[in-house]
Amino acid sequence: MSDLVLTDEQLVEVTRKHRPSAQCRALRKMGIEHRQRPDGTVLVHRQHYDNLLGVVANAKVTREKRFEINWED
Repeated sequence: MSDLVLTDEQLVEVTRKHRPSAQCRALRKMGIEHRQRPDGTVLVHRQHYDNLLGVVANAKVTREKRFEINWED
């Protein structure tokens, strides 16, 4: 499950907050979508977080095959 969502430690690192209510406020100010679980803990999807930081976009650029026309023939 850690591949799908940020861990509790990562949430503290991103928000610099330990309480879920404070984490939600910080995430809201940063424009990061999040949900609060029934137990009060915070859920942030890793894909959304990576997309906001441009991590996925950069990965796609490196995977693209680049073709060039050989004008010498």
